[in-house]
Amino acid sequence: MPTATLNGVCPECETDLTVPPIDRGETLSCPECMLTLRVEAVQDRRLTLQMVEVQLRDWGQ
Repeated sequence: MPTATLNGVCPECETDLTVPPIDRGETLSCPECMLTLRVEAVQDRRLTLQMVEVQLRDWGQ
């Protein structure tokens, strides 16, 4: 019995992503560019992904 998967495209590097079921609002990392992505929508087994801005700590250097 095949496992249901979802498909999407990284908005930064355009890598095709295939992931196990995931819900809106969850995050994942692109295996190619390592960008953190948030699931904005899931429709017809297609993911709409948005980049998540990661605030890096300013160490004052």
